[in-house]
Amino acid sequence: MMAHKRSLTTPIQEHIDRAIGELIASLPDPEQLVPDERRALIARYAAVLEGNFIYWMTAAHLAVSTDEARAIIEDNLREEVRDNHPGMLRRFALAAHAAPTDADALAVYRNLENVRLFVADLSAVEIVLMMAFFEGFITRFMPYLADLADRQGSAERQYTDVHGVVDVVHTEGLFRALEAEMLRKPDVVEPTPSLFTGVKVLRTLIENVIHPNRVTSPHVALEATAAAA
Repeated sequence: MMAHKRSLTTPIQEHIDRAIGELIASLPDPEQLVPDERRALIARYAAVLEGNFIYWMTAAHLAVSTDEARAIIEDNLREEVRDNHPGMLRRFALAAHAAPTDADALAVYRNLENVRLFVADLSAVEIVLMMAFFEGFITRFMPYLADLADRQGSAERQYTDVHGVVDVVHTEGLFRALEAEMLRKPDVVEPTPSLFTGVKVLRTLIENVIHPNRVTSPHVALEATAAAA
């Protein structure tokens, strides 16, 4: 009997799962947040996602070179555009009285710009991994986000209901795209610190969304683990 071949991305997925778990564990207790803190957290999330997610996924589509990765990302983009996911998020934020203000946008600006600068390099493997990490985080963040909105008096659930389901599929697809791209590039068939550059800058941005007053520092845990793999 042939042994099951381990996916090239299995150790990477394990690292990503741990990173997402750490972010989820760091979320503040909703019961301890006052209404304005709940509003601001939703607003910062919306300020990051609404105008940037499709842009970053488009960069991934431009960067990849394999037909498999391109098809997977194209399906993701088609769904985002066809079903108007930015509008879905805007309705969610409005219903929770959490439309982003200039102050909300300014709170995340520096770290958001760092992600944009990273994406501008169009490094295929690194961007695809970053987006797989993002999709995985969003899936697990949705119940918390829905709870915040509920405490804000909102009954609007389309955004959180949809993304709690579809992003599971999107995450799996992006890891398949990642493997296709890694197999195309022999120099990145093993995890290296540079592979996690996008994950690191995006994680810092997400922490900024969750904890706007906390001083964030570069994350080397994923890189160190990858280097030891």
